Amino acid sequence: QVLLVESGGDLVEPGGSLKLSCTAFGIIGPLNAMAWYRQVSENQRELIAAIALGGNTNYTDFAKGRFTVSRDGAENKVHLQMSGLKPDDTGRYYCRGWINRFDTGTWGQGTQVTVSS
Repeated sequence: QVLLVESGGDLVEPGGSLKLSCTAFGIIGPLNAMAWYRQVSENQRELIAAIALGGNTNYTDFAKGRFTVSRDGAENKVHLQMSGLKPDDTGRYYCRGWINRFDTGTWGQGTQVTVSS
């Protein structure tokens, strides 16, 4: 069973930067795709960015120009470099990974990002 563990969440001042990381355990071989989401309401998470095994990326509009997703395919790690952080970016950030295109995806437990002065 795949286990995803996020790290890097912290308190940061507006305009600051932060790098989140997520490592997948319990899988032999690379995950087909990995992505970052954040909680926007009690029952909803919004996609921030996704990256495929081949390196193709997809960003939601609010993340373009400020956030960069990258991955270490051999180690099943995905990172999210965030800059120009705003108070509205405050929230719990989650990693998600897919074994293949038929997989519904596995979630990590999340890491808290707080942007405040």
